[in-house]
Amino acid sequence: MSDPIDAFAPAVDMLAALRARRVSAVELLELHQMRIDRHNPELNAIVEPDFERARREAEAADTRRARGDDAPLRGLPMTLKESINVRGLRTTVGMSVWKDFRAEHDAPVTTRVKGAGAVVMAKTNVPQMLADWQSTNPIYGRTNNPWDLSRTPGGSTGGGAAALAAGLTPLEFGSDIGGSIRVPAAFCGVYGHRPSETAMPRSGQFPMPPMPNAAVVMGVQGPLARSADDLELALDVAAGAEVGEDVAWQITIPPARRDRLADFRVAVLPPIDWVPVDVEVAAALESFASQLGRLGCQVKTVQPAGLGDYRQPYALYLTLLAAVTSSRVPAEQRRARLEVMRTRDDEWSAASQRGIESSAPDYIAWFGQREQYRAAWRAFFREWDVLLAPAFIAPAYPHWDKPCPNTPASIRKTLDVNGTPVLEELGLFCAALATLAGQPATAFPAGRTRGGLPIGLQAIGPYLEDRTPIRFTAQAARELGGFVRPPRYEGD
Repeated sequence: MSDPIDAFAPAVDMLAALRARRVSAVELLELHQMRIDRHNPELNAIVEPDFERARREAEAADTRRARGDDAPLRGLPMTLKESINVRGLRTTVGMSVWKDFRAEHDAPVTTRVKGAGAVVMAKTNVPQMLADWQSTNPIYGRTNNPWDLSRTPGGSTGGGAAALAAGLTPLEFGSDIGGSIRVPAAFCGVYGHRPSETAMPRSGQFPMPPMPNAAVVMGVQGPLARSADDLELALDVAAGAEVGEDVAWQITIPPARRDRLADFRVAVLPPIDWVPVDVEVAAALESFASQLGRLGCQVKTVQPAGLGDYRQPYALYLTLLAAVTSSRVPAEQRRARLEVMRTRDDEWSAASQRGIESSAPDYIAWFGQREQYRAAWRAFFREWDVLLAPAFIAPAYPHWDKPCPNTPASIRKTLDVNGTPVLEELGLFCAALATLAGQPATAFPAGRTRGGLPIGLQAIGPYLEDRTPIRFTAQAARELGGFVRPPRYEGD
């Protein structure tokens, strides 16, 4: 290698090294391929490699750079979530029925990162149908957490978060409707940004026709990285209108509201009495907020008016989530899921049942309710810049073998939170905070548990002002610390 570079360096530093000719794109690809060969057998994060094509693209990147042709990601190796279509590679979403499907088209995000010069070297592991906070499936097997191989890296972008934390990739794009970017980022101690709902295309996932569908709400695609600066770079590349709308529509995401950390107006989510949160996660949130106050930030425990105790917005989120995710599966699977949900007698199960059984008029009415909550967030962010909250109710938990889908046992699995069994799906509350109204949210590392596991928080920001929560987490990292490599990779 021309000039050794740290495999854990931020992507922006790797790009600076490429531009300064301290390293070539081929050498950078070889570094990551060497690390994948060394560490992926125990992690199983990289599941669909494309190294031959990646080498050709890296060679082409070096040739173009030698001619003075630069681009935002020119020569940077990176990965994409397995569910995101890359022409010629498999897209299975972990389902045996699609184990031989190969995409014939690039997803919009794939097209944009390639157009910016990135070298897409591989795809990363996911759970079946992207429907779990573990990343295991019958096609590729199980992904392990780099901090503790016996624990989940999160899901559904679990392979990508694990690869980042272990230094196997400098940049990843995943997707998020139930915390699928933010939970893996929190579990693996990296950064992840759930963009505003319309900030970048949402099409191009699953083995389905690559068409946009405006009725599929709440789900987004977005970046994960080891630094907030890398998130902003990735957002700059990928932000833009959906396919078909890009003929005329352009998106100009405004600058961050504040440049200095001390100038941010920081709201902190108050405890919600019906949502248990691990004591170490809650303590990390309190400690982080206290440190911000000492650094000069305006900090207050407060929430948007009109959301009450969050029960009603959370129920609406579960209803819309069930409607959206049920649309991806055949009718017989929807019926089976509905029968299972009927075996439970609680308000959250009832909310999901409504989504599965929904009619078109119901869906339109729910959108009207959703707009009321969106208005509440708009009013809130006239006074505040970010809202701090947990990214999940607990740190990374041990692997378990899930019961068969669509059985009563499959929806009654519990987590231990402060010594009490809590339904795993209640973790969706943390995701729902931003997801229901389409707000941007940046997950970031905020310390570790006594056992050494990462703790992640999220900074929720104003709609279409994605740079504000990203910049907040970048400035916080400079003052309070950010990504730390897992102990088992400290000697790399």
